[in-house]
Amino acid sequence: MKKIISENLKTLFYALIIAIIIRSLLFQPFYIPSSSMEPNLLVGDRLFVSKYTYGYSRHSFPLSLNLSSNRIMFKEPKRGDVIVFKTSYKNDDFFLFRMICKLVGSCKTDYVKRLIGLPGDNIQFINGDLYINNTQVIKNKIKNLPLELNCGDSECFVFEEKLPEGVTYNTIYRKYNGYTETIEFNVPKDHYFFLGDNRDNSTDSRYLAAGPGYVNKVDLVGKAQIIFFSNNKKKGSFYKIWKWNKSVRSSRIFKKIK
Repeated sequence: MKKIISENLKTLFYALIIAIIIRSLLFQPFYIPSSSMEPNLLVGDRLFVSKYTYGYSRHSFPLSLNLSSNRIMFKEPKRGDVIVFKTSYKNDDFFLFRMICKLVGSCKTDYVKRLIGLPGDNIQFINGDLYINNTQVIKNKIKNLPLELNCGDSECFVFEEKLPEGVTYNTIYRKYNGYTETIEFNVPKDHYFFLGDNRDNSTDSRYLAAGPGYVNKVDLVGKAQIIFFSNNKKKGSFYKIWKWNKSVRSSRIFKKIK
């Protein structure tokens, strides 16, 4: 009996080690909890993020253990990539959270946004239009969007944006009271500027850390690659399997993220 228990414990230990290696070096699953990346990522999407695309940092490992302050095997991300990154997060009222922060030496949480500004770029919104290095990013209206897709109390429009490198994707802008003007953001060396595709409903580099939320290359976690599961929470919880016939968005399963 002791031998059987010992063998089972060894199997569980090896399985845990393998899972940690896969999560740290290859792929990690993430859940989309907000509407900031609609219409491309929906609340309830579950996706795989590749950890190797931009090299590795402390955030490649569980709990962001402070094993190194540098990024190794670094590969420059491309404008238009959808990326998971870490950013500062404070919750001084939660004792346990503070203790964990002290233990691992970091108080950061995950965000997923689209990379818009590279080191040295100038980013600005003028009259509701996005400018990169003083050149307007062309956007073409493609369809109206129903109000239930988190547009607030205003009508929304979907636009196709095309970045200078030719990458295209869909964005959402409010028709009224939309995000119209910003200061000019000057992206520092080794930092990046991110925006949510749902432009008027996104906490991104325009707001993070009470100012320009430039993200250090060390804080990149990985590239969002594919949606492996998706369900509409309004129609049934993920754990209520008997409601999957109504809640699962089958058309989004194994959908590549662009």
